[in-house]
Amino acid sequence: MMLAVMLLEPYRLVNVAKLITAYYAERPDPAVPEQRVSFGTSGHRGSALQQAFNEWHILAITQAICRYRAARGVDGPLFLGIDTHALSEPAAATALEVLAANGVETMIADGTDYTPTPAVSHAILTYNAGRTTGLADGIVVTPSHNPPGDGGFKYNGTNGGPADSGATSWIQNEANRILEAGLDGVRRMPYRAALQAATTHRHDYLTKYVNDLDQVIDFAAIDASLGVDPLGGAGVAYWPRIAERYKLNLTVVNPLVDPTFRFMSLDWDGKIRMDPSSPHVMEPLIALRERFDIAFACDTDHDRHGIVTRSAGLLPPNHYLALCIEYLFTHRPQWGAATAVGKTAVSSNMIDRVAARLGRRLYEVPVGFKWFVPGLMDGSLGFVGEESAGASFLRRDGRVWTTDKDGMIACLLSAEMTARWQRDLGEVYASIEEALGRSTYERIEAPANAAQKARLARLAPEDVKASVLGGEPIQQILTKAPGDGNALGGLKVVTENAWFAARPSGTEDIYKIYAESFHGQAHLRQVQMEAQAMVADALSA
Repeated sequence: MMLAVMLLEPYRLVNVAKLITAYYAERPDPAVPEQRVSFGTSGHRGSALQQAFNEWHILAITQAICRYRAARGVDGPLFLGIDTHALSEPAAATALEVLAANGVETMIADGTDYTPTPAVSHAILTYNAGRTTGLADGIVVTPSHNPPGDGGFKYNGTNGGPADSGATSWIQNEANRILEAGLDGVRRMPYRAALQAATTHRHDYLTKYVNDLDQVIDFAAIDASLGVDPLGGAGVAYWPRIAERYKLNLTVVNPLVDPTFRFMSLDWDGKIRMDPSSPHVMEPLIALRERFDIAFACDTDHDRHGIVTRSAGLLPPNHYLALCIEYLFTHRPQWGAATAVGKTAVSSNMIDRVAARLGRRLYEVPVGFKWFVPGLMDGSLGFVGEESAGASFLRRDGRVWTTDKDGMIACLLSAEMTARWQRDLGEVYASIEEALGRSTYERIEAPANAAQKARLARLAPEDVKASVLGGEPIQQILTKAPGDGNALGGLKVVTENAWFAARPSGTEDIYKIYAESFHGQAHLRQVQMEAQAMVADALSA
């Protein structure tokens, strides 16, 4: 069933023909920093219109990945997936031309063109299970929930998760060296020949992923009416198959795929983003909440989730993470008693309180899903989540499911929880707040030049001279994550009922301040003001 969709005015839409032309016609200048290859926490991203995501970038990155694989002895198949952004299709074609010319066994989607990030992670892990040689890895062509004019390209290693810093630095540096050499040494064959190459194989990502879902979700419990909006993303063909196989009462409220994303509700700044954690983006689904027991959406590559309840509308990501932990660690009897909860350093301390109430160890890491991968692989982390609405968790028997974010299982878990608890999830979260306190959480930004951002990333705890934050004694000053000891790339200051974290932006002359208080909005404002003063003092010392 499809519901009515409002279409945006043409002037707001990306010119797809111009974008694709720029992808092939424009040449990046590696002497310009903004036009170089730059792997952030989620791969290389940019727009062809700004010479930040063009054919030359993909040729260089893919050749660099081929050399990285050869240097590391990775000789199994490479699983290649794409989302529905306009630049994803041509970038995937470029990548396949290089992969085939380098003799890389490449698995492309069979039946549907689009492949969600979690389906690629699942495919890698499933293939590698029980193997010690000939291991697989993957590439996902996606800029996640970024605007329609952007492209993205990320590498997942043999553990199925986002590549670690060592891998991304090596690939980034090699790709930039290739750009500087004018693509000298890049191996390539024509696209039609690459499609027909003996090393190019069709893989049924959809069926293998969907048929395995009952290993992670208890579908027998689900008797609720469900609504899903794929937001025009890579999972659009997955939801009907999930509903059919597991006999769910599921309505896909909008099955449209359009590279302009003209059917989207605008985000807070008037831009189109496929961000399921944004109340502005999710307005159409929120308006339908009375029609369903629970409704949900995923971003373009389906690694993020958004959950809509009747009582509370769109649940803030931190609220939903706390609910998942409360549920999973009381409804997965095969998980061991030592199985821990993973969170990023800028996620809500409500997670800490729920984990403590459950008697579960908390494992806190820097921003970036890659830090969770080892714990998911060995089963020591049962659930992991980040404040930007990304999460994954173990199979029901305690084995790894995916080592990248999986928005689809996060959405389906909301249906399982609603059915098992027989309560609206917004009401359940309210009861958690009654027991553990009410959280007020916000992220703001403050100006910082390049030198100040570099200084912020290198701060030491002794650089902070304050002893009080928001009227409470400071308990911890952190520049390394308590869980794994890796650098936070910034600063975190913690009291009994509040905290803030400051991190430099990688793309703008700002730093981000994440803050939370369990004493209300006014106290949060005080914490934010004092946080800016502490950071300013530390940077000027």
